[in-house]
Amino acid sequence: MKCILNGTILTEESLLKNKALIFDKTIIDIVDEFSINRNDFSEIINAEGNYISPGFIDIHIHGSGGKDVMDGDFNSLQTISKVIARKGTTSFLPTTMTMSKKKIYNSLNCIKSCMNKNLEGAKILGAHMEGPFISYKYKGAQNPDFIIKPDFNFIKPFKDIIKIITLAPEEDKNFNFIKKTINNTNIILSIGHSNATYDETIEAINLGIHHATHTFNGMPPFHHRTPGIIGALFNSNNVKCEIIADNIHVHKGALKMLLNIKGKDNVILITDSMEAGCMQDGTWELGGQKVIVKNNSARLESGSLAGSVLTLNTAIKNILSSTDLTLNEAVNLATLNPAKELKISNKKGSIDINKDADLVIFNENLDVKYTIIEGNIVFKN
Repeated sequence: MKCILNGTILTEESLLKNKALIFDKTIIDIVDEFSINRNDFSEIINAEGNYISPGFIDIHIHGSGGKDVMDGDFNSLQTISKVIARKGTTSFLPTTMTMSKKKIYNSLNCIKSCMNKNLEGAKILGAHMEGPFISYKYKGAQNPDFIIKPDFNFIKPFKDIIKIITLAPEEDKNFNFIKKTINNTNIILSIGHSNATYDETIEAINLGIHHATHTFNGMPPFHHRTPGIIGALFNSNNVKCEIIADNIHVHKGALKMLLNIKGKDNVILITDSMEAGCMQDGTWELGGQKVIVKNNSARLESGSLAGSVLTLNTAIKNILSSTDLTLNEAVNLATLNPAKELKISNKKGSIDINKDADLVIFNENLDVKYTIIEGNIVFKN
């Protein structure tokens, strides 16, 4: 049994001071600091006045630490897991790209095998399959050579490990794929890299799509005569919206607008990080394509944005500087909201008794001091 003292605990709605957080693999109790017997614990962590937060959950990430999910090997996922844990991420969905069926299957098989292994950092919760069922016009940094029409047989072998699929609903004839996936799996279908009209988007939402991939990016801009995807998202209360809060993909004003319209419970922070995450500027790769990283911006040679080098602790920091959200509310965007969307909020996403001891200790600047995953310290600064 372990204990954290001398910190401010972030719950969903409040800040708890002068409390001891007692845990092993799960959170056992939160009690007054003066009431504990130090001899009861195998380890006592001094938070040194810093914040104690739920671990961050990244549901859309392609790589970090010089490794890419599409490498399709254990060492790459191990590296990504360790590197993102240093920035407070305790669980994640490795995200595939629009590449050949063979490469996607290889990556999904690797993700599947790593779900059952003890990685040295963030735990894998499943996969996010971004593409290949996307729009050519709004492909972004996805490789157009491998774009195909939505096909249920393509995903069938991995329907139990895929948690999210990003697709363009207008490419799905009669919405057959959407209907079949909604009726036969628990996969979250997400609209993204799409040129759907307002009406097509509303119809897809009515059929069961309730998630949007990196909102504003990979979709037509809003216009009052052609409101498109963004208009449909804003008019649909049940749709959760991912956002890349790096101040590059989305202007601060648009970020604030999204939160004002959708509400703080319907926005999820993601990184969309590629292999250059937590690395130096230079030339890297994403989905088999050359990417130039300079001044925190990752772009193809054409100039198109190609993922990010964002980390979730920085995303939360950017939210705090761009909006009126409290620290609790900003942290919820990277913890509770993704946990609820993945239907794992009974185990993860907030600091509550009996939930997994996935914890992050960070300072006022959001610099991570400790990362704890299921009770084990995986990073200490």
